[in-house]
Amino acid sequence: MADLQDEPHPVGIGAEDLPAPAGPETKASTLDTAAALLSVHPVADGCNTLVWTLRQSPYHDIDTPDAGVDTDIPRLRAGGVGAQFWSLLVPPQGRPGEGEADDQVVSDTLEQIDAALTLVRRYPDSLHMALSADDMADARNRGRIASFLGPVPGRALAGSLGALRAFHALGVRILAPAGAPWAQETLTAFGHEVVHEANRLAILLDLAGCGPAAACRLAGASKAPVVISNTAAAALNPHPGNAPDEVLLAVREANGLVMVTFDSARTGDSLHAVADHLDHVRAVAGPEGVGLGAAFGTEPTVLRPTGLTDPSGYPRLIAELLDRGWPESDLALLTWGNAQRVIRDAEFTARRKSSPASLL
Repeated sequence: MADLQDEPHPVGIGAEDLPAPAGPETKASTLDTAAALLSVHPVADGCNTLVWTLRQSPYHDIDTPDAGVDTDIPRLRAGGVGAQFWSLLVPPQGRPGEGEADDQVVSDTLEQIDAALTLVRRYPDSLHMALSADDMADARNRGRIASFLGPVPGRALAGSLGALRAFHALGVRILAPAGAPWAQETLTAFGHEVVHEANRLAILLDLAGCGPAAACRLAGASKAPVVISNTAAAALNPHPGNAPDEVLLAVREANGLVMVTFDSARTGDSLHAVADHLDHVRAVAGPEGVGLGAAFGTEPTVLRPTGLTDPSGYPRLIAELLDRGWPESDLALLTWGNAQRVIRDAEFTARRKSSPASLL
């Protein structure tokens, strides 16, 4: 029986909150249906890089519409976003890559965590710190956006499981192994320890950026669901950041979640192209394995698909999927249900690993 907190409650989106339709082909009635669905099953978005952007341009006030950045609270509200993972990764531009010292990665990560916590504290009427699936539901019921911290980079562990436990204590709930020495083509002994400890702590593993071999090994090693926080289908666009079908199938086998990005270089330059990627991921990973991870949170330099230039475009995307014949039950999974399920499943795995019977 579902927890009472999981029962849907409206989050306030209405037809008056929606952006104008992208073109004459979008029917008002379909857009109204999309808005109604999002009021009950809001978007749980797996990737937003706003924390890094605000560190570089701290003058942005996201409580009001701001043309200098693609994410602010009014547009999150207009798009029906009810939960957000705030990425704590630092872009590699302008800094040494492979030669970067571990202590610098740790320092960068701690500064990102501090900035994320400051962001959530600054907007208490709109953002709500979330550590669990219950927190996610509670935030929705209060009309706030559940704010999860992560991912942090796997390199920030610097060979220490204690670092992973410390990040967990600070509120981090997702870890990105890509680029870590313990998660290359093969998973090292320490890598297996990281996966085990992440499972014990209910920290999700984010396979974004991992090569196919590493992604499949991590998905196979984890006892909890894994996610890909932002990707698209390599079968439609062979971009190096997109997931091939073998990875989509591995995530499906792990009961995980593949979250499709809104990046023109990876999806194509239109809302329809993004919908094509969602169709493919749904077909391969299953209706329970597809989600949304737009990777918004940038200044206006990243090219976005027409109609999806900021979070307010979500209702138009849902309307497009309705027109393509997606049942509302599958759309409820896409927007909210699948994300909450993987978080809850990770928590169940953690409780099972921490039970006295598991120590025998």
